[in-house]
Parts: sequence; structure tokens; C-alpha cells
Amino acid sequence: MIPVVQLTVERGTHLTTPEMLLNAGIVILVVFAVLLLMYILISISGKIIQAITKIGSKEEPAKAPAAAPAAAPAAAAAASEEVFSSGSLKLKNCDEKTAAMIMAIVADDSGIPLEELVFKSIKLVEKN
Repeated sequence: MIPVVQLTVERGTHLTTPEMLLNAGIVILVVFAVLLLMYILISISGKIIQAITKIGSKEEPAKAPAAAPAAAPAAAAAASEEVFSSGSLKLKNCDEKTAAMIMAIVADDSGIPLEELVFKSIKLVEKN
């Protein structure tokens, strides 16, 4: 038979120091047990999501090559006819060549394609 800890406090009685430490220890153990359980559940769900994502990404490339040759000429034609613009860019004390270089460096360092970045203004700051 498993022993059960039972604590009853009657009105007017006080807990002794060992009883208070035992209560605090039990509460701490319960909190850490719940945290451990949450960690395990989150880890398992993360692995399940990664597995589902890998399965989904394996299926997409198989479908993409068949559709890509047909879509490639249409996309190339549309790209040549249409000029991409993501708004206006204000240059302050900076020429266009320097601004283009700065935008290319930012896109390369951040790993974000240049088409997805939006630059509002580029200002040349001179050191004193």
C-alpha cells in the first residue's frame, strides 16, 4: 500500500518548522513536475510538427518540376513587361549607385530577397 501524506491543521494550532519545510518542498516538487511535463509535451509536439513539415516539403518538389516548365515562360514574359517597384525611395546626400550598393548589402546580410525589402530613405552620414 502506498503511504499518503495527509495534513490537517486545526484552528489555533501552528505548523512546526519541519512541517512548513515539508509543505514547501512538496509545492516546489509539484511545480517542477508540471514544468517538466510541459517541456516534454512541447518537445513532442515540436517533433511532430517538424515531421509533418518534412513530409509536406518532400511532396511539393515532386509536383513543382512538372508545373515549372509551363509557368517559366509566362513568368519571364511578365517580368520583362512589368517593372518592379516597391514605392518611392528618398535619397539624402547620396547618389543612386551608392544607394543601390547599400540596398544590395542589406539584402545579402539579412538573407531577405531584395524584392521583399522596402527602403523608405537612405541618408549619407558623414563622420566628424
